[in-house]
Amino acid sequence: VALLRSVKALEKLKLKGDQALGVQLIRNILEMPIRKIASNAGQDGSVVASRIRKSDDMGYGYDALNDKYGDMFDFGVVDPAKVVRSALQNAASVASLLMTTDSIVVEEPKQEDDDHHDDHHHDMGGMGGMGGMGGMGMGGMGGMGMGGF
Repeated sequence: VALLRSVKALEKLKLKGDQALGVQLIRNILEMPIRKIASNAGQDGSVVASRIRKSDDMGYGYDALNDKYGDMFDFGVVDPAKVVRSALQNAASVASLLMTTDSIVVEEPKQEDDDHHDDHHHDMGGMGGMGGMGGMGMGGMGGMGMGGF
């Protein structure tokens, strides 16, 4: 809910051109978590986000577990603003780094072998950064494919 509430601060900005597009992008991003939570609970994320946005009560939100709206603190759901702010700042920092980087090296996900033959070719992994040796790559960063890079 803290992310969704922060959208109100962005609405006060009077920007044009690329800056206005950037603010609109951030507004959409800030709404995504509540939409996903609602969707995972079988609700329409747009409807839930809209209903929360319309409330002037800063603690008002949606309890997906019990499918009800109300004061999140009363429901026992605490959304610490400091933690949310830190996560948003870190995400912005990574996005900024990615935009200013000429290229990014990622490990392609391995294809699962469906024949389940045990030819004793076990990949024992290796140290991170050792090309071709498995280990600690960026395999957990799904969706980070860089297209033409």
